[in-house]
Amino acid sequence: MKKIINLLLLSIISTFAFGQDDSAEELSQQAANPIADLMSFPFQNNYNLNQGSHDRNVNVLNIQPVIPFANGKIVTRTIIPVVNVPDFQSESGKMTSGLSDIVFSAFYVPKSKNVIWGFGPVAELPTGGSTRGTEKWSFGPSFLALIQPGEWTFGFLANNVWSVAGNSERDDVNHMLLNLFIVRQLGKGWYVNSAPIITADWTAESDNQWIVPVGGGGGKLFFLGGKLPVNLQTQLYYNAIRPDFSAEWQWRVQAQILLPKSIFSRK
Repeated sequence: MKKIINLLLLSIISTFAFGQDDSAEELSQQAANPIADLMSFPFQNNYNLNQGSHDRNVNVLNIQPVIPFANGKIVTRTIIPVVNVPDFQSESGKMTSGLSDIVFSAFYVPKSKNVIWGFGPVAELPTGGSTRGTEKWSFGPSFLALIQPGEWTFGFLANNVWSVAGNSERDDVNHMLLNLFIVRQLGKGWYVNSAPIITADWTAESDNQWIVPVGGGGGKLFFLGGKLPVNLQTQLYYNAIRPDFSAEWQWRVQAQILLPKSIFSRK
C-alpha cells in the first residue's frame, strides 16, 4: 500500500507543472466541502480501539477519491476500504485482512448562493466476500448540505441503503450513515474540526442499533515540495453510544492530496 501511495505522489508531481495560485487558506476552505469542484484523493485511516471481550483493535484504511464532472455539477465519491480484523475470540491473532465492501455515491450539485447541497444514489458493492463484507448488493439515496459563513463550515452527509440482491443466506442490509462536520479555519492552512460518523443498523435490536461518536481534532493544509497541496488531519472520537460488541474509541488520521483546477492551467 505504501508503494502505491508513493508511486501516485511521484506520478502527480512529475506530470503537472504546479503553481500556488490557490493559497493554503483558500484550498483549506475548499477541502472542508466534500462536494467541492476539486479533484482530491483522501487516504483516511480509522483505528478502532477496545472492541470485543478481549479489547481488540480493528484498522480500516479508506481510500476515497472524489472526482467532479461537468464543471462540478456531478461529483462522485468512492470509498474503498482495506480492513485488518483481529481474532476477537483470543487476545492475539488475526481473523482476516483485505478489501471490504466498496461504497460508491454520485451527487448532482445545483447552483446555489448560500447553501451548498447535492443529492444522488449510493451503492454498496459486495467486494468484501464472506469474511469482510455483507455479500449483498445494496442501494439507496444520499444527500449532503453545508454552509460556509466566514471561516466556518457547517454541514452533514446522510444516506441509507437497503439490500436488493446477493447471497440469500446472509442477513438483509438496512443501515443509515450520518456524517456531521464542523470546521473552523485558523489561518495559514491550519484548522480545527469535528466530523463524527453516526451510524444506525435498523436490522439490529433497538438497544444495539446506534453508534454515536463524540470528539474532534484538527489539521493543516500545506504544499508538499512547495507545490503539491496536501491536507493532513487527525481526530479522536469516543463512541458515547454503541452496541455491546463495538469499539470504544476511534483514532482517525487522514492525508488528502488535492488537485485544484489551477494545477491543470498552463501559463
